[in-house]
Amino acid sequence: MSRIAPISGFPEYSPTQRIVEQRFLDVIRETFELHGFASIETRSIEPVERLRSQGEDADKEIYGVARLAGGEDPRWGLHFDLTVPFARYVLENSGTLEFPFRRYQIQKSWRGERPQEGRYREFTQADIDVVDLGSLAPHIEAELPLVLADVFARFPIGDFVIRVNNRKVANGFYAGLGIEDLQGTLRAVDKLDKIGPEAVRALLLGRGLSAEQAQQCLRLAQINSADDSFVAQVRDLGVANPLLDEGLADLARVVSTAAAHAPGKVVADLKIARGLDYYTGTVYEVQIRGREDWGTIAAGGRYDALATDGKLTYPGVGLSIGVTRILGLLFGAGAVTATRSTPSAVLVAVNDEADRDHSTAVATALRARGIACEVAPRAEKFGKQIRYADRRGIPFVWFPRSDGDQVKDIRSGAQVAADPASWSPPAEDLRAGLVITP
Repeated sequence: MSRIAPISGFPEYSPTQRIVEQRFLDVIRETFELHGFASIETRSIEPVERLRSQGEDADKEIYGVARLAGGEDPRWGLHFDLTVPFARYVLENSGTLEFPFRRYQIQKSWRGERPQEGRYREFTQADIDVVDLGSLAPHIEAELPLVLADVFARFPIGDFVIRVNNRKVANGFYAGLGIEDLQGTLRAVDKLDKIGPEAVRALLLGRGLSAEQAQQCLRLAQINSADDSFVAQVRDLGVANPLLDEGLADLARVVSTAAAHAPGKVVADLKIARGLDYYTGTVYEVQIRGREDWGTIAAGGRYDALATDGKLTYPGVGLSIGVTRILGLLFGAGAVTATRSTPSAVLVAVNDEADRDHSTAVATALRARGIACEVAPRAEKFGKQIRYADRRGIPFVWFPRSDGDQVKDIRSGAQVAADPASWSPPAEDLRAGLVITP
């Protein structure tokens, strides 16, 4: 028999951790639906060639899928994000979709990279996208950060910031400087937070930029503001280009909308680039204030040509929340747990095995009213049954009695008469809650 060993990068959760995950997913799902997004699910695999077309690093990220007995190179690969399969879904179903189409999707993805804290080979993402036929209204790019702000305001993670930029700003600025390698310059500047300005300067000079061009790129990247004052700061750098003008207008709209409806949560940060090649407009990154070392926990952007059949184009804008990344960082820091390891709010005690049907009837009545409960596994002394409940964090124990049932809050010791047709636990005990450690 083969030895059992963990496989790195594929997280597995305990019952308590799974409750935490479910609470986070509940928040995401409820908030997405409040903003009018409809849920879809796509297959786990896509043609390898389609996945490979999404950037220079795609090959090393793709897990190929093939039969062991096939003896051939895999034709399919596990998707490494949800945007690529969504673009394909739009093309295949365009005849039945109503545009603009607002979708959310919560599924697993797989990425062949070296596992480390907050980065996994298998992970759950929660995405929203809005796509339209032919053109996409610019106000959509301003609306999506409001969805993120609502989600993260309900997460027990403290304060957060949504950093935004626009690819047109950087590309127009670089073009105005006479730089030809726009993508290479963008990728170099995107490393600013990781390696610092001097290292980025060296990268830019190594790509053939002049010292003045490199300095101007760094000046642009150092601009940030929580209002539209960044526009004047960019203008002061003395670079002119029509694409730059368009990008500044688009980004000002995003920041102004956020300042009106989610004040203090969105900041224009002109060093944000996002590494994926298909982004063409606004790009977004979310960080937890005071936990900047955790990096980006949600991100996305505008894309114009990801979904196209050669005749029709479906531009869109989307955001992805790294659910597994957030949970991994929180669990690793011991920052969050659940109040109990089971959904049960009540343990129904068993007087003796001959009377188990009575206990089952109580549990059935409670469940019919939406109260999660379980029947004690063994008809032991009540003290042992209470300890069983305590170990699992179940707050109430129900005692069936011939002279009238009673229920006990084992935390306070209070015990009262109760009828399964009418008794309910306090609202805060009905579902397992979260315990936050600052």
